[in-house]
Amino acid sequence: MTAGVAPVWLPVPDDHDVATGLAAAFAERFGGPAEGVWAAPGRVNVIGEHTDYNQGLCLPMALEHRTYAAVRRREDDTVRVASLQQEESWEGTLADVGPQQPRGWQAYPLGVLWALRHRGIELPGFDVLVDGRVPLGSGLSSSAALECAVAVAVADLVPAVAALSRSALAQACVDAENIVAGASTGGLDQTIALRGAAGHAMLLDCRDFGVQQVPWGVGGQGWVLLVIDTRAPHALVDGQYAARRASCEQAAKVLGLGSLGEIDIAELDDALGRLEPDDVLVRRTRHVVTEIERVRQAAAALRAGDVELLGRLMTASHASLRDDYEVSCAELDTAVEAATSAGAAGARMTGGGFGGSAIALVRHEDADTVATAVAQAFSEQGWEPPHVLEASPSGPATRIC
Repeated sequence: MTAGVAPVWLPVPDDHDVATGLAAAFAERFGGPAEGVWAAPGRVNVIGEHTDYNQGLCLPMALEHRTYAAVRRREDDTVRVASLQQEESWEGTLADVGPQQPRGWQAYPLGVLWALRHRGIELPGFDVLVDGRVPLGSGLSSSAALECAVAVAVADLVPAVAALSRSALAQACVDAENIVAGASTGGLDQTIALRGAAGHAMLLDCRDFGVQQVPWGVGGQGWVLLVIDTRAPHALVDGQYAARRASCEQAAKVLGLGSLGEIDIAELDDALGRLEPDDVLVRRTRHVVTEIERVRQAAAALRAGDVELLGRLMTASHASLRDDYEVSCAELDTAVEAATSAGAAGARMTGGGFGGSAIALVRHEDADTVATAVAQAFSEQGWEPPHVLEASPSGPATRIC
């Protein structure tokens, strides 16, 4: 192995230290103290990719890496939003926010305010300063973490928002992303950020957004998820994600269904026969239906602590995403292949695809070996070392101080 080839490990941020620093930065920037600091987690999807908008099943878990928001109400309707990671800030009024307005990262927190006002809730203005500790562009849902951190802050500060359920608050965040930011995501990310449970993955049924908390049954055996941020650019607003969603909607329409999630695995061959000769619709549908079945089996494997089955399902999921759904890329494929060759029980891309992160199911004591093998494979391709972290199932969005 080439000397000096190593991944970049991302430590888990300390909530108290981050909140203290962010509160101080807020006071300096906005000339007075924040009313509090709130945080929402990124997420890693154990399995169940591109099933949420097809009203299927998925199995995400919340990360310890979070996005933090220091927030203060104002006496007028002015909103000021800034970030420790971004040079561009935004100042305007609530009336200035609407569908695909503004552009850029500010659309995510501002979109939450728009979505709440669109529900008839009167809001004051706000000052908001964010500190994003979910790696950007990693496919770990930094956008939903940003939305949900602001959402729980507003819920704590505005009684009419506090009356909303976490499920309703998640839907407001989905509307922010779909309508204001213009990304056609399906609700998985916001639901796990607001409704996750420490020590558990979440079995999410996207037909009605019902949830079951699934204990991380392989943890007691020393198995963890290694998250590998390939650093390949990842974006959901460039049309590729929306194109996959449109294909699924077209296939469902051809089949006379409301969504592809209505197809049972036993009915798949018949459905695919009815979609021929459209090869694209056949492959997209095959991925969705088989992925939903893999989620069912993975949840059972987690409950039983069946590492071998869970790993096999993860690797099969990646092959389906690569070949049938066509959302992988060279960096993701290389990470998966290197991780499994180095001893991972299974590996797959996670998130929307087209870049972002892969995950590998590894023994804790083997995490560095597997991560280094991936870094070596990246070096051989002339790519920068990946960023890696160990994922433990974390809790939902909450107030820090």
